[in-house]
Amino acid sequence: MSSIFTKIINGELPAVKVYEDSKTMAIMDINPIQIGQVLVFPKIEVGSIWELNDQDYLALMATVQKVGQKIKLAFPDKLRVGVMVEGLEVVDHAHVKVFPFSSVSEFHAQPVLRPSQSELEKIANQLSIEYTNNQ
Repeated sequence: MSSIFTKIINGELPAVKVYEDSKTMAIMDINPIQIGQVLVFPKIEVGSIWELNDQDYLALMATVQKVGQKIKLAFPDKLRVGVMVEGLEVVDHAHVKVFPFSSVSEFHAQPVLRPSQSELEKIANQLSIEYTNNQ
């Protein structure tokens, strides 16, 4: 059975996209622990990042870095950009949560109220990264 991310990659489910290349995708998280949280995942469906080959792992981390840099610019009032690597039973597809935060409590927060579609799209426009083959 395909994961929710594989269904998004295949166009079977909608998502507010921030970035996509041949190996990765980044989308706005609909259940963020902080507003502005982005999910970055490989297009290959694996339960853990440790199952990725070197090329796919490096592509994933390069996308995480690009997203983190955009989040830092878009949320200058936040002191840090955090990452959490997941691939759990709920979504058995390795992914990295990238989000702005300023305190330990913000880093460990529970999901906030679900942002509206328009809020997600507004933030995605700020974070959008144009793909070029040089990246």
